[in-house]
Amino acid sequence: MRWLWLSAGALGLIVVSACGENNTTGITGAVPSGAPRDVHASEYHDFVLEELAGGLNHPWSLAFLPEGDLLITERAGTLRRFSEDGLSEALSGVPESVVQNQGGLLEVTLHPDFDNNQRVYLSYARACDEGGATTAVGYGTLNGTSIEHFEDIFVGDACATGGRHHAGKLLFDNDGYLFLSIGDRGEDPRAQDPGDHAGVMIRLHDDGRVPDDNPFVGDDDKRDEIWSYGHRNPQGLDLHPTTGEVWLHEHGPRGGDEINLVQPALNYGWPEVTHGVEYSGEYIGPDEMEGMEPPLKHWTPSIAPSGMAFYTGDAFPDWQGDIFVGALAGQHVARVRFDGTTEVEEEQLLADSGHRFREVRQGPDGFLYLLTDSTDGKLLRILPE
Repeated sequence: MRWLWLSAGALGLIVVSACGENNTTGITGAVPSGAPRDVHASEYHDFVLEELAGGLNHPWSLAFLPEGDLLITERAGTLRRFSEDGLSEALSGVPESVVQNQGGLLEVTLHPDFDNNQRVYLSYARACDEGGATTAVGYGTLNGTSIEHFEDIFVGDACATGGRHHAGKLLFDNDGYLFLSIGDRGEDPRAQDPGDHAGVMIRLHDDGRVPDDNPFVGDDDKRDEIWSYGHRNPQGLDLHPTTGEVWLHEHGPRGGDEINLVQPALNYGWPEVTHGVEYSGEYIGPDEMEGMEPPLKHWTPSIAPSGMAFYTGDAFPDWQGDIFVGALAGQHVARVRFDGTTEVEEEQLLADSGHRFREVRQGPDGFLYLLTDSTDGKLLRILPE
């Protein structure tokens, strides 16, 4: 065990511990020897849950910088930098977002060549000229505590009022294509129209250009940017560590949360097919229909999934290949194991924590990092016991 101290941050950073030689981030603090440790049992690994920071205003997403710092978005429209010195004030240069209901500043991710270009990508709820908001993505360059020269590269034609179902997850695949999820904006039928940007997965080049091999390029009735459609509100996105394929999860209504393997041109069914029902209990549709892709897994009743990471690290060897999913309504972290595309196992972690888990990410140190959804949101880390 290697012991270091973190200095106190502006928003109540506490000291934490780091174990093992595989810890490569700069966030490597410790608690004093003999201090109580929050140890939790699980089927394969006992683990320690440690709080790195508190006082975040509905944190939504995080990204790991090469030197070990983290960038954290707050839905209220701010981007913060977390380091050994604690949480920074809000970074300047961030686009103005429409903060309403589920809308605001959403995802942060880095360009695959960030070391050379310093590009930071942000998705957010952007105001529409005709009122309401849509989901947009753009990038700028990180310079200390500012984002410089931010510009939008894609603004979805998915305007709606009410601030519902922006989705907004971002992911670069192994070929450097950028994926963006956009929810149905609370208007269910839009997800079945590939001439609309609502309820879809978008695929772009890193500068916003449309790849020539997108499935609907050249079809006047469908949008060139769309990769797949029939999605409700996807808020988890990651690459399968072996196949490199894009997996996502999405919110159902009252039940019917789904994990899906995302493939080009396919229709994932919402709202024509679902395992869920309306919040009133009213029937929506069957759970299967020819020509629409069934989920690999569904949660009924709903856990309200948010954030997703395939685990590939060495800190927890018996978790390798498992998916970790945050649960908002379910207030736990789900560990799900698949054999290929068949679910074989599920375990609930931290079910007694009382936290709404918004984000789950694997850090470069092989530990799992979590964000909790609250006006006093927390940055947490899972370490080996």
